[in-house]
Amino acid sequence: MIVKEVLAKSILSPSKIYPYVINPYTGCQHNCSYCYASFMKRFTGHLEPWGQFVDAKVNAPDLLRREILRKKPDRVWVSGVCDPYQPLEAKYQLTRRCLEILAFHRWPVTVQTRSPLVLRDIDLLSRAENFEVGFSVTTADDNIRKMFEPLAPPISERIRALDELHKAGIKTFVMIAPLLPGAETLAGSLAGKVDSVILDRMNYHHADRLYRNAGLQEKMTGEFFDSAVKHLMTDFSDLGIPCSTAF
Repeated sequence: MIVKEVLAKSILSPSKIYPYVINPYTGCQHNCSYCYASFMKRFTGHLEPWGQFVDAKVNAPDLLRREILRKKPDRVWVSGVCDPYQPLEAKYQLTRRCLEILAFHRWPVTVQTRSPLVLRDIDLLSRAENFEVGFSVTTADDNIRKMFEPLAPPISERIRALDELHKAGIKTFVMIAPLLPGAETLAGSLAGKVDSVILDRMNYHHADRLYRNAGLQEKMTGEFFDSAVKHLMTDFSDLGIPCSTAF
């Protein structure tokens, strides 16, 4: 893993998903096989394979302190093209320092992660106004997770973290996105731990080779996604958990 400390030119950027996005890092140690964010290499000039480099934007908090004063308050996504709680965050604390600034100015925030490291900041997240935390939980089968997300935290750790956050009074949600084989049985594990769920199918072809090598081609079809989504929508409805699709 090649890690560099860099100085960013800006940090509070417009987003097509939420009004603003903050990415304290360029690159992600989790290196999920299907990651759409690998397109970032077209703009960053990195020659290393996606998942083998991370740039830590060490001036991110200083930039945010200035930029937040010049922009209209609105919801901020933390983060869009990196995991804000990837392992390097334990050292750099860029995400926490940015969240502290956003909380001080009372901006609404949506944190999205795969990492239980977010529990380190449960004190900040629980006292901030209008903060929510979402976890990407793509399957209930950790063997599938190891195949597609080998460097990301185990599914059980993500669900445990959701439980702790929810018990602390923090609004939580899950993105079952992309919906991987084994996701069909997730509903029961998430009961009582999330306020809502969003489902999305695999929209990229980066992981097609893994499906083929594992003999899972039928799990790439529209029929599989339609069946899995129908099953999950029914299960979450029975549990009283709002569930929507992103496709």
